[in-house]
Amino acid sequence: MTDETAQDLDEATLAYAHRMFDLARGGSTGELAANVDAGLPVNLTNGKGDTLLILAAYHDHPETVAALLARGADHGRANDRGQTALAAAVFRRNPATVDALLAAGADPDAGGPSAAETAAFFGLPEMAARLRGA
Repeated sequence: MTDETAQDLDEATLAYAHRMFDLARGGSTGELAANVDAGLPVNLTNGKGDTLLILAAYHDHPETVAALLARGADHGRANDRGQTALAAAVFRRNPATVDALLAAGADPDAGGPSAAETAAFFGLPEMAARLRGA
């Protein structure tokens, strides 16, 4: 959600959007999935460009990531800093989330820094191996 969009939304709509981002951060998979199923855009983006998927990946919620992917979340979308959900999952050292994103087709070299660059920079050989399929 951009600042321009936020200016056009009423207070109740903004509160709802913020709550959805909180559900992604908190790993409230069932409630978030139900809202997506009811029409919430699965690729809803906050003012920093973070999608629900990026937030769920960063906050270490593999079940939420899987549910969002199953509902068509764009695994290749990067936030305003160039970070993808896969890079966030690598940074958080979450093998289940990394595996789910890779299975969905996420590119280890996408974004900046990419997931592969994140693994190298933070010295995460287990994540680098996972990204290479080893």
